[in-house]
Amino acid sequence: MNAVLSRYATPFISGLFLVSLVSGVALFFHVGQSSFHEMHEILSMVLIAPFVLHVWKNWRSVLTYLKRAPMWIGLAVSLAVAVPFAIPSGEGRSGPPQFALAMKVMQGSVSDVAPILGTDGVGLTAKLAAAGFTVTDPTESLTAVAEGSGQSVEALAAALVAPPAQ
Repeated sequence: MNAVLSRYATPFISGLFLVSLVSGVALFFHVGQSSFHEMHEILSMVLIAPFVLHVWKNWRSVLTYLKRAPMWIGLAVSLAVAVPFAIPSGEGRSGPPQFALAMKVMQGSVSDVAPILGTDGVGLTAKLAAAGFTVTDPTESLTAVAEGSGQSVEALAAALVAPPAQ
């Protein structure tokens, strides 16, 4: 086992780091997001295993680094620049803009959203009723319709974009 660790831990860290680097840069510049997003997430998780093996293999060196200020300074600076990304910004949205837009639409009333979908309040109410939703008032929000019907917002969104029944 030790020979395998010695031979492969560092090369796998290097290779997976390069993959993470390239995919991270591509995501930053919004290039090939559909290709790079999943690759970046999954292979960054895979990177954990060779990292742990690398630390295990080099444990004495790690302990030596931990006795000196540069390691603690590097870790502290890394943490300091990472923390602001984890703190909510107060903008009220999280994730891609299309998700924020979808949530805004779901906060709209049945009668307000209906024209966007090429129908009126009565037609959308009928479509939602056919999908198992209860609309008590066309001025209630789509989120309220989903909650009042005991279904998820995602199920309501699927019903909104479903082709009309024939």
